[in-house]
Amino acid sequence: MNIKIIKPTSFGPVAILWSQVDGSPKICRILISKPELSAEDQAFSIYPHLQVSSSKKIEALAMDIKRFLEGEDVSFSLDDLMWEQCTPFQKSVLLAEHHIPRGSVSTYQLIARHLGVEKGARAVGNALANNPFPIIVPCHRAIRSDGTIGGFQGGHDMKKALLEKEGISFHHKGRVMVPKFHYGK
Repeated sequence: MNIKIIKPTSFGPVAILWSQVDGSPKICRILISKPELSAEDQAFSIYPHLQVSSSKKIEALAMDIKRFLEGEDVSFSLDDLMWEQCTPFQKSVLLAEHHIPRGSVSTYQLIARHLGVEKGARAVGNALANNPFPIIVPCHRAIRSDGTIGGFQGGHDMKKALLEKEGISFHHKGRVMVPKFHYGK
């Protein structure tokens, strides 16, 4: 497996883990830095034999991720993701999450209902918590039903900052302020 480290970003390094599959680079995983652990350190801790490498396609993705983290409106393709590591349910959650447009949010419960799993909010949250492709699949756009932002691999501050860069406002008590939730009625 190969690694491309994106740095600097305002959120610390980001790691793209990828492999060549049938002559084309495929994304295995995206790691974002956590408040206590950089993406680079996470990557080499989990996969000690990574090869630092890149390609034109990986460089283009790295630039898009960097632009996204700087607040630009970037749409990511899902064509080069290695979905095999996801369960069918997790893939359905990630696809639903990918359809939430920039500047919108949904709740874990509304996503679960959209998928036909009425009491599946916790399962949706778990699927997003284990999202192997954060940023490409913008899991920061899912929040709790009470308007608080919930968890995120990169931490609370990064999730809030990403939402703010997309034009999401927050109440002085920390709750998200939106006129309508995506997948809401």
